Amino acid sequence: MAANLGRVLVVGGDGQVGTDLRRRLAACAQVLATTRSGRLADGGECETLDLSDAEAIAPLLRRLRPDHVVNAAAYTAVDRAESEPEPAQAINAIAPGRLAQACAEAGIGLIHFSTDYVFDGRGARPYREDDATAPLNVYGRSKLDGERAIAASGARHLILRTAWVYAATHGQNFLRTMLRVGAQRDELRVVADQRGSPTPTWLLADAVARILERGIVDSGVRHLAAAGETTWHGFAEAIFAEAVARGLLARAPRVTAIATADYPTPAQRPAYSVLDTQCLRNEYALDVPGWQEGLRRAFDQGDSA
Repeated sequence: MAANLGRVLVVGGDGQVGTDLRRRLAACAQVLATTRSGRLADGGECETLDLSDAEAIAPLLRRLRPDHVVNAAAYTAVDRAESEPEPAQAINAIAPGRLAQACAEAGIGLIHFSTDYVFDGRGARPYREDDATAPLNVYGRSKLDGERAIAASGARHLILRTAWVYAATHGQNFLRTMLRVGAQRDELRVVADQRGSPTPTWLLADAVARILERGIVDSGVRHLAAAGETTWHGFAEAIFAEAVARGLLARAPRVTAIATADYPTPAQRPAYSVLDTQCLRNEYALDVPGWQEGLRRAFDQGDSA
């Protein structure tokens, strides 16, 4: 298929989201990718970019001259960020700001991923883009600072806040952890008082492709997550039911519901972080599936890998 989107630079091409972005966009664009090492997970070579070195960003864009940039890279070690605020700020705030400035200077559109963790979780309905932000942890604050830096850059941009991201075939995420630990144990204890929308990377990749095809309608923040909501406990039970049905697990372990207080972590998480996606769905005519369908299709992707 012709590369009708031109040259698309995927920053963080070996991450959970970046890997599916490269797969999805390969059919409609010339995909360029960066990783910190200059190599992809399959051993292939790509561009080298360490986002902790903000001075390296603008020269790279001037050399590659992409038509679009998608930033799928981030410091995502939420708990470690509590004791490592400087690298989180460098990668999640300073680097996106520099990337956006370079895009603004070159007239390049930027798509950037942010997080539900910019909210405090005290809401009782899905969060809209204009709801007040109040991150509870260092990671959330660094991502919010990144949003603000991009907005101030003057670049044509779309910031996509998403939530509870996972992939079936790659990355460190809840789905892959549950499958690994579930095969080893008869019982698991999983938090049941945090609510959100598990979102597969294939959905994010499909949405980005649609946005690039249509062009950025209006710069700003938009929400993108699977429809519906559940808890980590409910997500775990759905994962095991699907895995058993597909013969990936011989039996499902017992999943015991626990409170957040019973599983203390260095970083505080929002108790409720469901996102309202109506605005993005309307602008780009996106069909956003429920989280259960998203999970089934993620398993399908794993089965065919």
